[in-house]
Amino acid sequence: MNILKSILAFIGAVIIIAAIAVYVKFDLGDKLEKASKLDPKAMGAYMTMFDAVLTTGKATDAMVRRVKIDPDVPTEDVVEAMKSIATDANMVQVGDSHMSDKSIKDGKGNRYIRILHYCSPSIAKEFIDYSLAFGAFMPCRILIVEDDNGDRWLITMAMELMLFGGHTLPPEMMKKAEHVRSTMYKMMDLGAKGDF
Repeated sequence: MNILKSILAFIGAVIIIAAIAVYVKFDLGDKLEKASKLDPKAMGAYMTMFDAVLTTGKATDAMVRRVKIDPDVPTEDVVEAMKSIATDANMVQVGDSHMSDKSIKDGKGNRYIRILHYCSPSIAKEFIDYSLAFGAFMPCRILIVEDDNGDRWLITMAMELMLFGGHTLPPEMMKKAEHVRSTMYKMMDLGAKGDF
C-alpha cells in the first residue's frame, strides 16, 4: 500500500511540475490576461473557424462564406442583383475580374471564374487610418465560380474575425463594419436568387 501511495505521490508531483513548466514556458497568465481584453465574440469566432478547419482539413474553407446560386438564375442576373444591392447600400463595384480562360484545357472543361470587387471609399479610408493592415482585405470581393458538377457558387471572405477577432472596434467603426458585412452577405443571399 505504501508503494502505491509513493507512486501516486510521484505522479502527482510530476503533473504539478509539468503544469508549472507549461504555465511558465507559454506564459499562460499573460496570454489569458490579453485574451480577456478581446471582443466578447472573439473566442466564438475563432472556435467556429477552428471547427471548420477540423471538419474540412482546409484553413481556406474555414475562412470563407459560400452561397449556392439557384440553377435557374443566369449569372448576369446574379451580377446585376448584387450591383443593385451594393448601390443601395452606398457601396460601389470597383472591379470585375474574369478569370476564365477558354484557351486553357485542363481535362476538366472550362470552369467559370469571376471576381467582383466592391468598396465604400469613405469606410475604407477610415479603416486604413485605424490600421494599415485593413487595406490588405480591401476591396471586398465576391467570387463567382463553377464547381466540378457545374453548380455555381458565390464565395467571399467570412468577416467575423475581422470584426470580432481582436479588441472591440470603436462603436462607430463597428457599426460601419457590420454594415459592410451585412451588405456583402445580403448581396450573396439575394444575388444567388437573382433577387434585388
